[in-house]
Amino acid sequence: MEANLRFREEMIRMGNEGSKEKSALLSMCAQDPLFYLNAFGWTYDPRLAVSTVPFITYPYQDDAILQVVECIEKGEDLLVAKSRDMGASWIILVTFEWMWRFRHGQSFLVVSRNEDYVDKAGNPKSLFWKFDFLHKNMPGWLLPNMTRTRLRMSNDDNGSSIDGESTTGDVARGDRRTAIMLDEFAAFESTDGYRALSATRDATRCRIFNSTPAGSSNAFYDLSQKQDIRQVRMHWSQHPVKADGMYKDDAGKARSPWYDRECRRCANATEIAQELDIDFAGSDYLFFDASMIDRLVAQTGCPPYVRGELEFDPQTLEPTAFVEHGHGKLKLWIRPTLGLKLPEDRNYAIGVDIATGTGSSNSAIAIGDCLTGEKVGEYVNPKIRPDELGRLAVALGRWFKGMQREAFMVWEAPGPGRNFGDVVMQAGYRNVYYRKNELSITAKAGTVPGWWPTKDEKRALYGEYRRALNEGEFQNRSVDALRECKEIVYSDSGWVVHGRSLATPDPSGARENHGDRPTADALCWKGMRGKAAQKSTEAENLPGTLAWRRLMAQQRKSRKADW
Repeated sequence: MEANLRFREEMIRMGNEGSKEKSALLSMCAQDPLFYLNAFGWTYDPRLAVSTVPFITYPYQDDAILQVVECIEKGEDLLVAKSRDMGASWIILVTFEWMWRFRHGQSFLVVSRNEDYVDKAGNPKSLFWKFDFLHKNMPGWLLPNMTRTRLRMSNDDNGSSIDGESTTGDVARGDRRTAIMLDEFAAFESTDGYRALSATRDATRCRIFNSTPAGSSNAFYDLSQKQDIRQVRMHWSQHPVKADGMYKDDAGKARSPWYDRECRRCANATEIAQELDIDFAGSDYLFFDASMIDRLVAQTGCPPYVRGELEFDPQTLEPTAFVEHGHGKLKLWIRPTLGLKLPEDRNYAIGVDIATGTGSSNSAIAIGDCLTGEKVGEYVNPKIRPDELGRLAVALGRWFKGMQREAFMVWEAPGPGRNFGDVVMQAGYRNVYYRKNELSITAKAGTVPGWWPTKDEKRALYGEYRRALNEGEFQNRSVDALRECKEIVYSDSGWVVHGRSLATPDPSGARENHGDRPTADALCWKGMRGKAAQKSTEAENLPGTLAWRRLMAQQRKSRKADW
């Protein structure tokens, strides 16, 4: 700090004393944003005894600045995921300001979730206040001729400008910008976030999305899952002060005295995940324990044995062939033998969660082996209509014949499930789950097919599935399905939902239009432990089975003892 201040004093003195030196310093600033910021930039921290401090960048900040510059120059989007208080907003803003100062004809836009956070006099949280603070503390010879109005800053010397907007669905629509910064993007209202993605796409080649995580029900999370967007992570462990004394706990997680102190100050684990850990899953109020899911992925998750497509007669819906290929949507953890043969000494259950088929979310089918407790099949498709999915489910149920005439099928009935159910019942498929009369003392099955969720029923469904996973009763081989359990969260109203359903861009706007793997798996387990899992005497004594051989051995032993 002291050496940097002495250096700054010398640079300012040189610029004040001679035009040749000033010209050289301006040239150096124009070439190198790191020199510009570390020699003349200042920042604000009201927690310190002296709140105005020189902006001395850490190595992780140097890297971030250079990546922002490169993305602007190449025309690439950039996602910045950060722990709280890492200086990310300042980093992006000072990079914009540097290009505004030294590049001709640049046009930048900064966006936040409300206008006061963009430009409000005297509010250090606002983005333009930070620009004003930088300029207030710079030597006069370094500043250009400029015009400053509300939500706009113009460089009169080179024609560059920076504008500000609050987020709306139409932010920057029809605009043309060198780059756009969307600050704390995860905090945008869900619909605004998705609409802003669409509106800004054609306005610029470079969008910079900056935020701490805020669960999975937002556009920032969706972007973080994409493989084709450049990402910068600013984790607390990269900060030399916060990482001082860093160690690893028994689980191998990085900690430090600073981190331990901050954890004690946080209200709950969700706040720790959101503010400190850059943990998208943990920053939701998760229904499934993340450590349990990670353990199961490592222990039971594996690639499918085969994948392909099931062909069936369009009239009878009887399966005709399984065509194996590497990109098939039907994944199997069981190997069909010659033709379509599958083990018949057991029962199977099928769980189905249905989406609208518009591409906004997946329709999912899960197939379980009631004898072994294993998930043996999975079909996922975001663009299959509910009626088409119904025909496929019937064909799958008839293929997975066991000791019953067909697999026992359970599906979520409301929304698009009604169209699905109509197809299933019209096909003459009757081995299905019927809605129970919950007001009846005997809770007998009624005459309405399909599973109908209430708040308590859905929580019980997921709770039983969570228990079965944890205790090993249900073995889920699908890594994708296990990992998606981290997206099952408690909503504000207390429902257990797929987090993505809270922010689905489906134009119908109906939350029941969201399909997912965990619900299909939970319904499959419901079928496996219910009617389909009940073993008959005939089933136990089926010739050739292990149970039959044991029974024969016991009978022989008994006869010998009697003799």
